[in-house]
Amino acid sequence: MRSDLEELIRYARNSGLRLGIAPTVTEMLDGALDLLRSYGIRYISISLDGMRATHNSIRGVEGHFEETVDILRGLTGPDWMLQVNTLVAKETVNDLPEVVELLQNLGVKIWELFFLIKVGRGTELTDLTPQEYEDVMHFLYEVASHGFEVRTVEAPFFRRVVATRERPAFSEEDIEEIATMFGLGSLYKRLSLELLERMGPPHGKPRLKSAHTRDGHGIIFVSYNGDIYPSGFTPLRLGNIKVNSLVNVYRGNKLLGKIRKAEFGGKCGVCEFRHMCGGSRARAFSITGDVLEEDPACIYIPRGLEKSVDTS
Repeated sequence: MRSDLEELIRYARNSGLRLGIAPTVTEMLDGALDLLRSYGIRYISISLDGMRATHNSIRGVEGHFEETVDILRGLTGPDWMLQVNTLVAKETVNDLPEVVELLQNLGVKIWELFFLIKVGRGTELTDLTPQEYEDVMHFLYEVASHGFEVRTVEAPFFRRVVATRERPAFSEEDIEEIATMFGLGSLYKRLSLELLERMGPPHGKPRLKSAHTRDGHGIIFVSYNGDIYPSGFTPLRLGNIKVNSLVNVYRGNKLLGKIRKAEFGGKCGVCEFRHMCGGSRARAFSITGDVLEEDPACIYIPRGLEKSVDTS
């Protein structure tokens, strides 16, 4: 809808930025794709939040699922580096195995899952429980074993799961064994069994690209009006690029320095995975009001704290 889209693209390219775009699927998208092609832009991400009923309900547009799938079919050729983004919440989680099968059939290999942060329109949706988060992390390990590059947004503890798992599940018996070994619940077993039924046995242990980034650490967000935030999901204003240098804010802000040093409160601050993971700073802020507090969605108990936890 922006009349200055080409101007923005040209400015970014002339500034030496590697540019990607995350458009909304509408009837106006074809023209924008032609513009992207003319500037040699290959990176594009499209949102697909579930299968037909789920996606249409979240997007609030009847027929939007079919339009999205049609667009995806047209973007899976060699001209594009395509990524599909999927929201994970109570309303979408049961669709995940079927979405995986659809992506496989479409030829999509990069899947980025956005875990719910209760800000903006996210306040209308229902978050998973900590146990369900853990179940989904292990399910995503199974997904990655089918050749997908799986990325998570606001669920960095997926990196811990990747670091501690030795192999995917090749059978229903494996699923039960892994569930017992890692204390996983019925959601992991249900999703993984459906994935096995739809996709067959995995190809082998996944190779995952998992940069140790988090809000304010390898990530910075500039809003439409120039305001600077640790990420797009952390509404904690750090300055404005009209009056502050983005480089100076990123490098010199004391709060961002603490995030990069993993100086967190609660169990995140003593966890052996705090530099690899560090928890979701956006979720900590949205729930506790403190961006440095522990991530309340993570069920993991760090080494040394196990004995102090009351399991009665």
